[in-house]
Amino acid sequence: MLSSFELFPIAVAALTFLLAGFVKGAIGLGLPTVAMGLLSIVMPPAQAASLLIVPSFVTNVWQLASGPRFAPLAHRLWPMMVGVVVGTLAGAGFMQGSHAGQAAIALGVALMAYAVLGLTALRFVVPPRAEWWLGPVIGAMTGLVTAATGVFVIPAVPYLGSLGLTKDELIQALGLSFTVSTVALAGALAGGGSFDAGTASASALALAPALIGMAAGGWVRGRVSEPMFRRCFFLGLLALGAHLASRAVI
Repeated sequence: MLSSFELFPIAVAALTFLLAGFVKGAIGLGLPTVAMGLLSIVMPPAQAASLLIVPSFVTNVWQLASGPRFAPLAHRLWPMMVGVVVGTLAGAGFMQGSHAGQAAIALGVALMAYAVLGLTALRFVVPPRAEWWLGPVIGAMTGLVTAATGVFVIPAVPYLGSLGLTKDELIQALGLSFTVSTVALAGALAGGGSFDAGTASASALALAPALIGMAAGGWVRGRVSEPMFRRCFFLGLLALGAHLASRAVI
């Protein structure tokens, strides 16, 4: 229930989604990554992931709908999307109950891995003939990471970036992947009792700061060097991931 959220976590959540929305507006991704990383400092990962559902779903559907080639991308990527759903549901419950400490460690490691990939600017190339079998594998791996951490960027983002898509196609493909991951995560959390009507109401309240942050990030995007912003973003994620992992171990 909404009343079960203490005042301090609510304030942290509002500021977190404002910042997470800002990052997504500035570079096109990062809302769940930032939100899960910061919220997990003050609440269990499953509760943080539940707050993420509505802002993530709305912003990603927005991103998905703004692209020009939904039907071709959906036809090309559906095996990966099936893998995402299967992997997420297979890992359902990992963030909940006695697994909370392990989930925090996994989240910290995932954030650090994502940050290292971003800082090194590693790029992979996947030949078209490999997509039919590699897509479902990547999807299932992404689903398992999603179920364990609430973050659905690893390994989906590097994989989608390796398919030779245009900029607009890549942004829309990311929107598709993130939307499917959000819905699958919501189903996994609901099945474990972490995402109910009260939590959904709290998650809906988080939408407003996320959208305000996105608007501000979009305004800043054309006025600040994107490479510098991305570098600072990934360095911050690296530090946050290290903090979460070490805190959970302690």
